[in-house]
Amino acid sequence: MRLSYTDRFLKSYEQAPAAIQGAFDRRVALLLANLRHPSLRAKKYDETRGIWQARVTREWRFYFTIEGDSYYLLDIISHPK
Repeated sequence: MRLSYTDRFLKSYEQAPAAIQGAFDRRVALLLANLRHPSLRAKKYDETRGIWQARVTREWRFYFTIEGDSYYLLDIISHPK
């Protein structure tokens, strides 16, 4: 699988704290190895648009779609509670 980043994702990533950026970098490596890795807790977020959600930390999530052999990273945000 390959990764592609939207402009929105890149902006959100840049604005995220350094600790979150590091945690995301570790999680995205897990995503590339195994979408079903337990620490990602990946699940369909929006069935109609094919958007997935995965965990960065307890407080942060990232959103992506799967198209062919690519993960398109859409956004990384603080998880609304």
